[in-house]
Amino acid sequence: MPGVLLGDVFPDFQAETTDGKIRFHHFLGDSWGILFSHPRDFTPVCTTELACAAGLSAQFQKRGVKMIALSIDGVDDHRSWSKDVMAFSGEAASPLPFPIIADHNRELSVLLGMLDPDEVFVIGPDKKLKLSILYPATTGRNFNEILRVIDSLQLTAQQKVATPVNWKPGDKVMVIPSLSEAEAAALFPKGSHAKNCLLGKNTCATPSPD
Repeated sequence: MPGVLLGDVFPDFQAETTDGKIRFHHFLGDSWGILFSHPRDFTPVCTTELACAAGLSAQFQKRGVKMIALSIDGVDDHRSWSKDVMAFSGEAASPLPFPIIADHNRELSVLLGMLDPDEVFVIGPDKKLKLSILYPATTGRNFNEILRVIDSLQLTAQQKVATPVNWKPGDKVMVIPSLSEAEAAALFPKGSHAKNCLLGKNTCATPSPD
């Protein structure tokens, strides 16, 4: 069945892009990556999305995330569209700060299950899929939310914590329930705050600030 599931190793495809030919895993190197798809070049909603992504490229770079887009058109069309995108963003003299993959025969879109919806994939340094979000073509993506989720993914990949609803960097996090009290005490020597749930089990332990 086409498509990639969370935890799967992301396909190491080869493709032509606006920056030349790439092999995807080599393109990522040891970095995190984000791949977002578009149904066709020059579509209005997608143009606003790419312009927003371009404006946030420094934020993705700060997090060590390599950006790449995919659209079902050829490289020449992508390059023309890139100029429109940067003009829309108010930076007409600047190049688009990430490549766009050419997929005019739709083989890659079919392989990744990205043919109809607008999709966002976040891939970890281990080349495994960490996040997949589908959007209808009529609803623009929220790149600030995508950055927030990447912050959570990177934090929870390094520490034995989870992030609660509406979490953002600097907010309290939660100790993962699989940790024993002794393990939690060793990992969080400054202690944690436990909130009793209805069944009386302390499943909502929050580490004290560092």
